[in-house]
Amino acid sequence: MANKILITALLAILLDQLSKFVFKNYFSFTKNYGAAFGLLQGYKWLFVIVAVIVVFLIFRYKNKLDNFALGLLLGGTIGNFIDRLIYGYVIDFIDVGFWPSFNLADSFSVIAAFILIYKHWND
Repeated sequence: MANKILITALLAILLDQLSKFVFKNYFSFTKNYGAAFGLLQGYKWLFVIVAVIVVFLIFRYKNKLDNFALGLLLGGTIGNFIDRLIYGYVIDFIDVGFWPSFNLADSFSVIAAFILIYKHWND
């Protein structure tokens, strides 16, 4: 079971980091120093602590929750964690106009949340 989580997470991290590399070097992007919607800017270490807690909880509940969703959540969490450690901000590049910009790691985390909610309501 943990293998499915790790493989999904690794693929998510690779896609996320590759996309951020391309946008950082060849296109425009937004530097997000905060959390979702740019909230809590300047609290980098709070985000590091939250990331560590999320990783702990993923492995705590790996036998009780959907492993694919947990892999996406793990990949999304680590993808943005890498940005915070390397750059001090998260690279956001998807801009749909009516919503704050975001990235693949954010998308993976949101998809994971929807899967976990759906599974919870339908089990």
